Amino acid sequence: MKPKVVVVMPAYNASATLEKTVRDIPQGLADHIVLVDDSSKDGTVEIAKALGLNVVVHDQNRGYGANQKTCYDEALKLGADIVIMIHSDYQYDGSLAPLFVEIIKKGVCDIVLGSRVRTRQECLHSGMPLYKYLANRLLTLSENLVTGENLAEWHTGYRAYSRKVLETIPYHRNSNGFVFDTQFLFQATHFGFKIGDLPVPCRYMSDASSINLSHSILYGLGTFKTMCQYILHKLHLKGFNLFKPSDNCSNG
Repeated sequence: MKPKVVVVMPAYNASATLEKTVRDIPQGLADHIVLVDDSSKDGTVEIAKALGLNVVVHDQNRGYGANQKTCYDEALKLGADIVIMIHSDYQYDGSLAPLFVEIIKKGVCDIVLGSRVRTRQECLHSGMPLYKYLANRLLTLSENLVTGENLAEWHTGYRAYSRKVLETIPYHRNSNGFVFDTQFLFQATHFGFKIGDLPVPCRYMSDASSINLSHSILYGLGTFKTMCQYILHKLHLKGFNLFKPSDNCSNG
């Protein structure tokens, strides 16, 4: 039986890129496309509605992690078997989404990540700032060493999850900020889910949203904090709610 696929798009001021992002997604792949708008100041909501998307609007800006929480809640309500997150800023190639679906559908992985990092030259030529590339490599190396994973990149926003992943991981306990993504993958490792990745083009452009230097520093510090929490929890030296199951994990 064909799995029910829901694409979720966290969005903030994405009016310049939203339509071409949606057009990249192969027709017939998604049963629903859900856009969660984090109180944009432009025409993102109007464009999303004109494109026929399922639209949820936050009454105030809550942050990237909070946006994802709403995305996944809505996807689960719609009965999704597989959920794919594609950013609305056109940084990721939605035409590759069927490959993510097939890997999860066949049971090879529970989570599939789109890795932008194949070569240093490709990343830098695509427009990825050097400091972001170096931070990505350092953090990914550290995260792989700590968890035993062998992922090409831990910090991509192009991700696909099986329903079981979202029902198990207590993601409502995670940060409302950018470190949500890091916490989620450490949780996935802790709960024993199979994680894999696929190479995807790296696209940086003026229209695409991006974390500035100060936010990148905070993100890096948050990542190392999560890494330390993971280690302490694994060694039973200190427990953290991030890694504790709940009676209804999808609602935290």
